[in-house]
Amino acid sequence: MATEGQALQLVALLENELIRRRGPIDRHNAYYRGDHRLKFASAEFAKFHGDRYRDFSDNWTQVVADSPVERLTVTGFQADGEISADKDLWKVWQVNGLDVDSQLGFLGSVTGARCFVLVWGDPGDPDMPVVTFEDASQSIVAYEPGSRRLRRAALKRWQDGNQDYATLYLKHEVWKFCRPLAQQDKSPQMADVDEELRHWRPRDMGDEPNPQPNPMNCVPMVELPNKPMLVDEPMSDVEGVTSMQDAINLLWAQLFTASDYASFPQRVVMGAERPMIPKLNSAGEIIGKQPVDLDKFQVDRVAWITGKDAKIAEWQAANLAAYTGIIEVAVGHLAAQTRTPQHYLIGKMANLSGDALLAAETGLVQRTDEKKLWFGQGLREVARLIALAKGEDAKADALRSGRVLWADSESRSHAQMADALLKLKQLGFPFEWLALRYGLTPPEVADVVAMRERELEMDPVSEITRQLTGSAGPSPQDEAEEDPAPEEAA
Repeated sequence: MATEGQALQLVALLENELIRRRGPIDRHNAYYRGDHRLKFASAEFAKFHGDRYRDFSDNWTQVVADSPVERLTVTGFQADGEISADKDLWKVWQVNGLDVDSQLGFLGSVTGARCFVLVWGDPGDPDMPVVTFEDASQSIVAYEPGSRRLRRAALKRWQDGNQDYATLYLKHEVWKFCRPLAQQDKSPQMADVDEELRHWRPRDMGDEPNPQPNPMNCVPMVELPNKPMLVDEPMSDVEGVTSMQDAINLLWAQLFTASDYASFPQRVVMGAERPMIPKLNSAGEIIGKQPVDLDKFQVDRVAWITGKDAKIAEWQAANLAAYTGIIEVAVGHLAAQTRTPQHYLIGKMANLSGDALLAAETGLVQRTDEKKLWFGQGLREVARLIALAKGEDAKADALRSGRVLWADSESRSHAQMADALLKLKQLGFPFEWLALRYGLTPPEVADVVAMRERELEMDPVSEITRQLTGSAGPSPQDEAEEDPAPEEAA
């Protein structure tokens, strides 16, 4: 068991690493929200137009990040040696609202390179553990030296009101600390006092002990990395998009500027003096001359030019199509680099067949399946922690080598899906497997199986015939073709 000094030292180390990671996470989240600064602009352009386009962004980062997340849907968990999904585990998943929060966690991992899942028992309901997805800016996991899976400790740090809170999770105990937030605009003497108060102190838990024992005997927080590396940090999907996103924003800014200044033909008068008009006093008497207001010429679009050498020249309007062409090329590069279908970005679709759409989405499907592998490994450990929190050690061992059930990554019409499943049925695949493949959750599959059993009880002969023939029964068109005409019957 760790002492308080050892726990505080570990909190300080993990907090420093958490602060180091915070910069890239905040930057990638800002790009996802569309908070982009104008970059790659010349000093002159930034000086005159930087403030003008400060709040503008043509945000493609959000599309790139959302495209795989919308296809990451967990439908159940299956333990090793079982032929059906675990209903109790799915109930924990639903009660904790993880069908929604998992999408938030996956999005946080795609943008921030990682997210975390925390599992802890509920003293008020031992059969329903508390499972939460945690943001990478507030949580961190420390691993054993030389391992990417064996967790040594985990820290969650957050702010609430005027307090900082930290919870340190170890294998055999959990430490809880707090400290007041530093106040701004303090005198040097009070700043020293605040710095002294900023040290972590054990949190007053009332009747609960601090530290409290960890009955799970393992660190209850799991990391879900995005694009993990063997010897380096995981990567964010946003990280490779920011440079091209900045280039696209600059091209739009230059296009808008050219549109403002050079999108219409410009005319210039040469060889003539500036027109003058009489200057009148309050009584209407001419007391002199004054130059014509050129802004009035722009509004009226009429000018009276005198002088024998006066002539008018014209500059042609700028070709703005060159900018839009470059922007489309940049968006195409972004789509190729991130394996995002171009119809997600460009929006041009004409006479495309279903097979063509499937081919266009092949890269995105493979990208989504890769994330299922990365996240699935961590989610299996989450399922094991849920079983440990409920005191089911045997199930925990089975779930450790089980698998996560996902919805299909491909976009198919109902007709295509039904046709594929019917062919698989003819090959001998069981109905429950086909129902899961269709995208039903384990409880929905159980409900459908119960409905089929009731239908069998009501009409057993027809049901057995359909099972033996491997078909869904004759269609109305087939029945019409099989019935003889009245004359033939006679």
